[in-house]
Amino acid sequence: MGAEVDLVVPVKTLDRAKSRLVGARLDRPTLALAFALDTISAALPVVRGVLTVTSDPAVVAELRALGVESVAGPEGLNEALRFGFGVLRSRDSGSVVGALQADLPALRTAELAAALAAARGRAFCPDRQGTGTTLLLSEPGGDLAPAFGGASAGAHAASGATALLGPWPSLRHDVDTAEDLRLAADLGLGTRTAAALVPVCG
Repeated sequence: MGAEVDLVVPVKTLDRAKSRLVGARLDRPTLALAFALDTISAALPVVRGVLTVTSDPAVVAELRALGVESVAGPEGLNEALRFGFGVLRSRDSGSVVGALQADLPALRTAELAAALAAARGRAFCPDRQGTGTTLLLSEPGGDLAPAFGGASAGAHAASGATALLGPWPSLRHDVDTAEDLRLAADLGLGTRTAAALVPVCG
């Protein structure tokens, strides 16, 4: 993909994030923030910019320290993505706009770069189960048309997006449950997520 790529990353308010990540010793808000920071940090080197959609001041402050722009928007995932897409499209009518999930704590920059390079037109990367979506890309100047939630991989394929199925496991490993987190740890967690888990593992 030769066009410039900008990403929209919605981040829920931390008190509502990762409700399925249950565990007596898991601090969900801290982990959700760490996931987002590790995901975005891995993406920054290979895209032109990242725009987060969040209304949580703690998230905004942490992202500002990374030099990442945040805008307040709707809480629903697809609504937030459409909102962020509109902001970015108003700035550049010919770019590629992507939607990246914020819960990819093992994401490797090189794997995201490889997926972006492989994309031709509107494309998506399914999660490791093959049912969800971790990354959705518009065509240059085209609509994003997000359909996240439930069997989003099938919905994105049905809407004409091409599946990206290369060797990038860290891009396909989103984390919703404690088991997901264990599997992501096998790939190697980002520094913030690993640090957030130290009290749990100690």
